[in-house]
Amino acid sequence: MMARQLVETGKGLLAADESLPSIARLFRSLGIPSTEETRLAYRDMLLTSPDIEEYISGVILFDETIRQKTRDGTSFVELLERRGIVPGIKVDKGVVPLAGSPEEKITDGLDGLRDRLRDYHTLGARFTKWRATIRIGENIPTQNCIVTNAHSLARFAALSQESDLVPIVEPEVLMEGHHSLARCFEVTERTLHAVLEALFQHHVVPERMLLKPNMVVPGTGHEPQTAIADVASATLSCLRRVVPAAVPGIVFLSGGQSESRATSHLNAMNQISGHPWVLSFSYGRALQSAAMKAWGGRDENVGAAQAAFVHRARLNSMAQRGRYKPSMEQDPAA
Repeated sequence: MMARQLVETGKGLLAADESLPSIARLFRSLGIPSTEETRLAYRDMLLTSPDIEEYISGVILFDETIRQKTRDGTSFVELLERRGIVPGIKVDKGVVPLAGSPEEKITDGLDGLRDRLRDYHTLGARFTKWRATIRIGENIPTQNCIVTNAHSLARFAALSQESDLVPIVEPEVLMEGHHSLARCFEVTERTLHAVLEALFQHHVVPERMLLKPNMVVPGTGHEPQTAIADVASATLSCLRRVVPAAVPGIVFLSGGQSESRATSHLNAMNQISGHPWVLSFSYGRALQSAAMKAWGGRDENVGAAQAAFVHRARLNSMAQRGRYKPSMEQDPAA
């Protein structure tokens, strides 16, 4: 079953699905121009890295990337398939203000989604992703925001399964803010409860989907930050309250955590026994940051950038099995 293949032991997902504005911001911070050529060169560097199939089960692509080819003329989809990596696709169209509560967001993209899913399946995608964002602040999130986003996630998931695609359902409680660990726990539980209820109402088959939630962490402005073991314990406690055992895997987003912190949290959760799901990763920046900095938009840096990317993927593979140690950070051969 495809959902289980995506959470194979020792493997996780690369989220290479940054929208054009998102990757432009990342490139700009490093002085790299964002053009179709530079974006192609960057994705080519990542996806041709040696041995990534040992650590990466699937790659979430963006609409631009799924239609592109590597520098030798091979489509990215074909390149991934040859390496035993499953191509996937982000299908939402980003967030817009929620009517009646403009400080909150709703994800756009349901219009025409059934037809787009058919096209993406023809292009070679075998799984999909839709992200909803929930922000914690004064008097937010409202229940309307949570329920409206849950409904959209469920419609997306049902349509994906109809098109023989595995949906990755991503309700993200954002890290931005001064909220405590306990507040994040409360909002994450409310959000996941609404999402799982909506999935049930829309007849989404849990065995044929994956969940991509945030970890339960305090806000970026909260001091002091929480110990790694406490984040792992709180996250698993929250998930056990809501997520059915029938879901094959939970592939966490990194949500703005540092690379090492995201790896450490995943590792700590996998060292706790008794959970019914595979716990893995679906990281974007927490897999790519070091590689993007090493690359810097220069062809002569491709080898160093690929080495950085493979090293980070290897460390997360170890964390997916609960075998990561901080000392591995400085040892590329670990």
